[in-house]
Amino acid sequence: MAKHEHGKMDVSEQEKTFDGFVRWSVWVAAVSIGVLIFLALANS
Repeated sequence: MAKHEHGKMDVSEQEKTFDGFVRWSVWVAAVSIGVLIFLALANS
């Protein structure tokens, strides 16, 4: 088994995945807040 060296792993793919997840989460939160504001203004 190879000895682990801290900081040597290529994490570019994980960073891209995490960035996509954060972007998707922000969009979902923004749309949800927009829907709630619309419902509040429409007196639902």
